[in-house]
Amino acid sequence: MNKVGKIAACVLLAITGIFVVGFVTMQLWNWLVPVLFAGPVITIWQALGLLLLSKLLFWGFGGGKGQHMDRKRAFWRAQWRDKFASMSPEDRELMKQKMKDKWCAWDEKRSAHSARGSND
Repeated sequence: MNKVGKIAACVLLAITGIFVVGFVTMQLWNWLVPVLFAGPVITIWQALGLLLLSKLLFWGFGGGKGQHMDRKRAFWRAQWRDKFASMSPEDRELMKQKMKDKWCAWDEKRSAHSARGSND
């Protein structure tokens, strides 16, 4: 199979996949929504529109938020690793204690607030 044939097969497979997912979405919608919520019956084009809308609202476009967050997390992890590596052992312990005081106190306040709220 030549290069053009492979590309055509991939495009045809992608289009078929999109319509299969749209068809499944339409069938699930038409099976559940009218009965449960007295909603409308939809066509395959409306199902594809709903899929596109959900993509826009929940996933966005681009390289993927997960990949972006992984890179961001790796950047900050490297920053902290470098910062800790350049600290003396006394400075590290002092920083750990400050973080513990800050975050454990916050957790204790939250726990106390939750306990107080459950007694009301």
